[in-house]
Amino acid sequence: MADFQEVAKSFVNFYYGAFDQNRPSLSALYRPQSMLTFEGAAVLGEPEIVAKLVGLPFQKVAHRIATLDAQPSGESGGIMVMVTGALLVDEEQNPMNYTQTFQLLPDGAGSYFVLNDIFRLVYAG
Repeated sequence: MADFQEVAKSFVNFYYGAFDQNRPSLSALYRPQSMLTFEGAAVLGEPEIVAKLVGLPFQKVAHRIATLDAQPSGESGGIMVMVTGALLVDEEQNPMNYTQTFQLLPDGAGSYFVLNDIFRLVYAG
């Protein structure tokens, strides 16, 4: 079995690369039972998650990862991943801090999918 830290790092690099360049391609990472909670609003299922991500009100985005922590999770080989960082949208010059947590589960074909995804901007003060 792959080292959970390496899987988490590879996943995060792939996820944010796809998010920043081609959000519709993220559909391959979600399943019908996947859930996204984005800024407190929950959506269930791959089509709804991708629609939410594609429909966000910006054209360009760049994620900068500050920290990445991972732990093995559950008997089925899952991985819990927590990321903090900053993102720039469109022509904005001031980055916004965020935290995002993923629960990854094996897909049975040698890879992982996102079961749970929680995203929150972190405001100063």
